[in-house]
Amino acid sequence: MKCPICNKPTEREKHPSWPFCSVRCQLIDLGSWTSEEYRIESPEALSDNDLDDYSLEFEEAVLDSFRHKSSAT
Repeated sequence: MKCPICNKPTEREKHPSWPFCSVRCQLIDLGSWTSEEYRIESPEALSDNDLDDYSLEFEEAVLDSFRHKSSAT
């Protein structure tokens, strides 16, 4: 297998940072994740309108929950 960062050969038994060839390549990869260079796409992207709808539904559910608790006491 090759290191996903520098393409040097790497073996699990010889490299504790496997699948990377070194800690340096491992940290480069971590930096790419934390700076959002890598992303995992969702099967269906949500639009801003969808997010607004979900936010409103959540807010209404929370308020209903509080109203229900208040009327029970």
